[in-house]
Parts: sequence; C-alpha cells; structure tokens
Amino acid sequence: QVQLVESGGGLVQAGGSLRLSCTASGRTLGWYAMGWFRQAPGKEREFVAAISWGGDSTDYADSVKGRFTISRDNAKNTVYLQMNSLKPEDTAVYYCAARRAPRVVTTNDYNYWGQGTQVTVSS
Repeated sequence: QVQLVESGGGLVQAGGSLRLSCTASGRTLGWYAMGWFRQAPGKEREFVAAISWGGDSTDYADSVKGRFTISRDNAKNTVYLQMNSLKPEDTAVYYCAARRAPRVVTTNDYNYWGQGTQVTVSS
C-alpha cells in the first residue's frame, strides 16, 4: 500500500553533513507517523528519530540528539533526516518507516519500510 524509497546516502568525512530523503509512492503520507532507523554491520537495527504525522512532535535516540534533525513535508510525501557533525560510529544502512498512528512511534513497530540507503563516515 505504501512504498518508501530512501535517497541521499553516501560517503562523507567525519564532521560533515548529509541529508537523507524518503519519498512515498502509492499514497500520501498524511496521518502517518514516520521514523528513521539504522543498522550497522553486526548490529541490530536501532531507532534513530521519529516524527508525528503533523510534524509537531519529534523524538531522537540519545546518540544523535543535537546532531540530527527529522522533518517532513506532507505535500511532497517526503520525510527528511538532516545529519550534522557525523561520526564514524554513524556508519550504517539507514531505513525510513511509516505507520498509521496519531503520535510518534519510537519502537520497531512500523508497518512499512524502505530498502535503505548506505551512509559511510570516514575518519
């Protein structure tokens, strides 16, 4: 019902910035809570950031607070993750996710997932 496609990943030096985008097809993202997750080699998928359907409420993992910013543009069916002051520890495959929910969702309980985009931070 909802197809999510991430973009914007790549290779960046430590201290640099990247902006990830996640665009939906099939239907609009109105009334969908959105989230970003990441999975590093040998690690389990972990929560990064989430935003409510209206964009008025957000939540972040402690490891990215103050460095990452999640936002959305429902008119464009797109959610963003602005990543600043990147560290090598941020290297992972980043996934966006969607769920029909009235509030932010910080758990792994999402209905739709993208294919992921690789982010590599070099020292």
